[in-house]
Amino acid sequence: MPCISSKLVYADHLGTCKARWGIGRMNYIVPPGLYACGAPDSGSPVVVTANYKMTYDAVRQALAGRNVWVLVLETFGINVWCAAGKGTFGTEELVRRVTSSELAKVVTHRRLVLPILGAPGVAAHEVTRRCGFTVSYATIHAVDLPKYLDNGMVTTPAMRALRFSWYDRLVLIPVEVVLELKSLAVISAVVLLACAAAGGLPVGMAAFVAYVGAALSGIVLGPLLLPWLPGKSFALKGAVVGLLWTCCFLLLTGGHWTPLATTAAFLILPSVSAYHTLNFTGCTTFTSRSGVRKEMRFGLPVMGISIVTGTLLLVLSRFIQG
Repeated sequence: MPCISSKLVYADHLGTCKARWGIGRMNYIVPPGLYACGAPDSGSPVVVTANYKMTYDAVRQALAGRNVWVLVLETFGINVWCAAGKGTFGTEELVRRVTSSELAKVVTHRRLVLPILGAPGVAAHEVTRRCGFTVSYATIHAVDLPKYLDNGMVTTPAMRALRFSWYDRLVLIPVEVVLELKSLAVISAVVLLACAAAGGLPVGMAAFVAYVGAALSGIVLGPLLLPWLPGKSFALKGAVVGLLWTCCFLLLTGGHWTPLATTAAFLILPSVSAYHTLNFTGCTTFTSRSGVRKEMRFGLPVMGISIVTGTLLLVLSRFIQG
């Protein structure tokens, strides 16, 4: 039986840092199976988690000083919440892993401790019917596991509380930047060349800065300011950040823009920010599939119309000047 330590070493921290920046993110995994944390015996609890190493590390670190069995499911390097939505942290895999690890021969009890965010993928009654183990949903955050175990495996309201703090949002931003880097570089280059060809290099550089600033506002400022931005819609929150950036950009450039160009800026830049903040719905537990689909059905056409209209106004502005 593989034995694991609760203490994270330099390599673990380095791997986490690299994964945060999207480096080897999809290969940051541990082999699925049953692990011994501490010196568990036949009566020790069985904690179930995903094989995304960052999740696995959070669980084993939280269990420092405990004697616990850790059952790692094959989620293909996806965290518990996302894997539950995709179905890899699900009933089939849980039953398969319980059976293949011969867990029934290792422990005398028949209780599995699962993270609450894994509940959408697991049918607890089916697990019990098929392998004889009952499912208990413990906590949302791994750090609360010790309190759960000390509380007689009873979940308190505080353990069910969903926290998505400023820091929680901050650590997700680097990978978002990296994922958008390629498209950001291509589109900003097109904006630079097109506007430089139409109005000269200074105009091209100004358009380049405007676009990159709007994109980064949506990627960085939108998530960081999320609770304080008005509305429930992520697209609306991003649009507000984009409006703020547009005002700042116009002030920084002296405001020497024609009415048509100014109107175009207020149509295009908030739409760019809104699009990137809307992408952040995939990083937060604040949203649902149906809610995201509804927002996309409304938000994406509005963004598209705004960008097309703004672009036409820029062309018209250049035509009038010419």
